Amino acid sequence: MDKKLTDLPGVGAATVEKLQSLGYEDVMSVAVATPGELVEATGVTENAARKMIHAARDLMDMGFETGEELLKKRQNIQKISVGNDPFDKLMGGGFETGAITEAYGNYGSGKTQIGHILSVNVQKSIEDGGADGIAVYIDTENTFRPERIQELAKGAGVDPDIALKNIRVARAFNSDHQMLLAEKVEDLIKKQGLNVKLVVVDSLTAHFRAEFIGRGTLAERQQKLNKHMHTLAKIANNNNICVFVTNQVMARPDVFFGDPTEAIGGNIVGHNSTFRIYLRKGKKGSRVAKLVDSPNLPEGEANFFVDTPGLRDV
Repeated sequence: MDKKLTDLPGVGAATVEKLQSLGYEDVMSVAVATPGELVEATGVTENAARKMIHAARDLMDMGFETGEELLKKRQNIQKISVGNDPFDKLMGGGFETGAITEAYGNYGSGKTQIGHILSVNVQKSIEDGGADGIAVYIDTENTFRPERIQELAKGAGVDPDIALKNIRVARAFNSDHQMLLAEKVEDLIKKQGLNVKLVVVDSLTAHFRAEFIGRGTLAERQQKLNKHMHTLAKIANNNNICVFVTNQVMARPDVFFGDPTEAIGGNIVGHNSTFRIYLRKGKKGSRVAKLVDSPNLPEGEANFFVDTPGLRDV
């Protein structure tokens, strides 16, 4: 029997309406929420919110499961190819759904181009390295270029006009707007019935970096960034979506030998990203990628040179 929101204690028609208006469409969405989120959404007390969450978790039978069961779930994971064999091999076959992949590097290192490539390739069939889905592109730095999408679509064998129609683009003008747009992805899936398989945030930290200046604002910035990353992680996990975020970098002044480049966002972004890729310019227009962190690929640094128009500057 289907489990409904009204099956939860203290949840009537008015509360259901409030929950659904903010994206809590089913029992699972309540089960994975925090008490603070439900208090803010419905106006109930924290104690009532906790009761709702515990009841939702009991209904969904959320507890321990065997490694075998998890392995079966991972068979639903899809890999989105970038159309470059060395890159796909580095990523274990492509960019995984159900995970957050972060790419960081200096300006012109190819971060945005990967977002554009994935936005096209996600539309291809699973047999051709896609996910038979559409893309959502949250643009924070005015980097999305429909002309580039058309070029990449032609190269990938996808109709350029259809490729553009299958990408939902939104320009985020500040960090709060960016966070709201991420939350609205659930509406595209549940209310509009769209088969979203990719969410691109380009770039993740630009607004946070610009709005929170100085050490005095660091704690607040990291708290908001952490909430944003958790929203993206929930989207990826609950809907089997590939979330790809680009990140800005800074140079560490205390590093005298080696590459001083470090991603913005610190441990908050690092711990929430399933895969981390460091991109930099190589020789003769190529790009070099280093897999910095990955949970299921061999340890050690993995490098490759990409010499493809797909990752070069437009």
